[in-house]
Amino acid sequence: MRPRVGQMLASTVDTTAVIVVRCPDQELEIGCGGAAMVEGGGHGNAAGAAAGTTGPGPTAGSLLGKRYADDDLGVELLCTKAGPGTLTVNGVPLPMKSAKPLPASD
Repeated sequence: MRPRVGQMLASTVDTTAVIVVRCPDQELEIGCGGAAMVEGGGHGNAAGAAAGTTGPGPTAGSLLGKRYADDDLGVELLCTKAGPGTLTVNGVPLPMKSAKPLPASD
């Protein structure tokens, strides 16, 4: 899939939903819980329930309101609905973006 900024993606195996904040102009496979995510409104799949089970990979889960990014790929996702599945890009787990340190007030 070729993600677009502002696109909403939903997991097909759990309740995770994200919004694409930043992405390169290339094909990427954005996944969660071992399955590819699909374009959606952030309400899980169409039936409102999980369509499968999370894969055997890492199960760190995703946290509401956190950003997940890979600066090397130029990808950043904002989690709008938490879930137990780990977010991945091209099969590689996507790390949580750390907060920027505030400048000293000297």
